[in-house]
Amino acid sequence: MTDPTRSSRGRFGPGNPGKPKGARHRASEAIQNLLEGEHERLARTVVERALEGDMAAMRLCLERLAPRMKDTPLTVALPPIRTAEETVAASAALLAAAAAGEITPDEAGRLMMLLVHHKTILETGDLEQRILALEEKEGS
Repeated sequence: MTDPTRSSRGRFGPGNPGKPKGARHRASEAIQNLLEGEHERLARTVVERALEGDMAAMRLCLERLAPRMKDTPLTVALPPIRTAEETVAASAALLAAAAAGEITPDEAGRLMMLLVHHKTILETGDLEQRILALEEKEGS
């Protein structure tokens, strides 16, 4: 029997997006049904095997208990940055922290990008104030 929502090539016709978002594949549903009510027993088995020295089980446990952090907060002493010129001192402080091993070069680079963006914002605000002052001066 042919499906009226599909073309002769088996593709969904115009206006039919296919499965709704969040719908599960039949295989995924079958696996979920098999595991129903077995989560605690499975977890206990993995932990027991990890404690017995099974490296794959250990890795699984550690990845779930202490996943690799994607981003961590940094504590770096930076001078106040209220003007574009003050970003130079902050940049020097970041380089010094990286050189001293307080932060990694990658962390310093990401923070440096924040400084660059902050400097751009400060410069834009400064230019806006100057333009407004010039316009007021012309208007009087």
